[in-house]
Amino acid sequence: MKNPWPLLVLALLLAGCPLPNHRHALRIRDDVPESHEGLSLAWYQTVGVELEPGNQVELVHNGRVFDVLEREIRAARSSIHILVYIWRPGDPSERLVKALRERNPGVTCRILVDPLGSMRFQADVAPQLVAAGCEVRVFRSLRGTIASLNLKRIQARLHRKLAVRDGVAGLTGGWGIWKSWEGGGRKPGEWRDANVWVQGPAVRGIQLAFAQNWQEAGGGMLPPEAFPEPIPTAGQARAGFVTHTGAPVLTNAERMSLLAIASAKKRLWISNSYFIPTGPIQDMLIAKAKAGVDVRVLTPGRHHDIPPVHEGQRATYARLLENGVRIWEYEVSMMHSKTILVDERLSMVGSTNLDPLALNAEEGSLVVDDVELATRLAEAFEEDMRHSVEIRWDSWRRRGLIKRLSERMAVLFGRYL
Repeated sequence: MKNPWPLLVLALLLAGCPLPNHRHALRIRDDVPESHEGLSLAWYQTVGVELEPGNQVELVHNGRVFDVLEREIRAARSSIHILVYIWRPGDPSERLVKALRERNPGVTCRILVDPLGSMRFQADVAPQLVAAGCEVRVFRSLRGTIASLNLKRIQARLHRKLAVRDGVAGLTGGWGIWKSWEGGGRKPGEWRDANVWVQGPAVRGIQLAFAQNWQEAGGGMLPPEAFPEPIPTAGQARAGFVTHTGAPVLTNAERMSLLAIASAKKRLWISNSYFIPTGPIQDMLIAKAKAGVDVRVLTPGRHHDIPPVHEGQRATYARLLENGVRIWEYEVSMMHSKTILVDERLSMVGSTNLDPLALNAEEGSLVVDDVELATRLAEAFEEDMRHSVEIRWDSWRRRGLIKRLSERMAVLFGRYL
């Protein structure tokens, strides 16, 4: 045979051989440095983002997100940028529209939303924003997409949640502008969510993410004043904003999650609203648990907003529980947080879910190296566990055959969404 390579490659693919560039071949070594500088370099090598010093950070839970959003709108002196997956009519929307209408003179307002999540936005909310002097755009219009059954384009949504004030302060997390984010997250209808406000150099990365999505939606280049240089330091925290989008092989979402997990030496606490982790992430969670790391996962329980996803996440439990990973389900409302807490310093808060659909979406998370923020996140996690039920392996292993089959069907269905 003159050239055996095509047949050899085909044989390897059919055999499922983990080629070097196969997404399931990625493993982050456990020797992640603990020093501030070494940890920053590890993040730079893995996802291209350094953890820059000089930031002030604050956790923002549940309905308080609207207080912070209104505060930032009213404090703006040059620009206010809001990018969100869900913006729907209702009380929170009316409150923010009023603040935007009353913003300081000369403040430029740019709004970008995803049309799939923002039902009735274009008909009911956008006209009010335009009347208030805001430039409003939608990301990847659905016109013709649904009719053509282009599932990949339907999946490729703008799932980031960002607000940037004057290029120096920003907000990100799991929030949306709708009634579900009102309240305290302790009763049905009031979602439990975590967000983070930041002021300092890390905001430049959040502004960059907005600018890139804004351009794709047809907006122009942001002016120089949107990227003040240098951004004044505001605190002691080191932070960086990691963005990721859909990719056929390996996404920054996976790289980011794997690096955070690999960094853990004592504690690894994860809260995630759509928890269907990839094989490599499951492998690393198990490896950490077997190495003596306190690995805990907090997921939604009976109040899940997407029941098939709840079944899919439960299909991952058996392997994790059997190998030492502890899992809790939040019982009092929908748990929508997306956070990772590593040891005593490293926190990650953003929009990134650990499910297959998230790998095709535009996402973003703030990574923070700071003892105080990690302490606050740990306190919130412990409080959430008091409103949760632990899933234990000794009882989980005895669930019925029908339940097992429904979980597996949910996973198979999710792979083709």
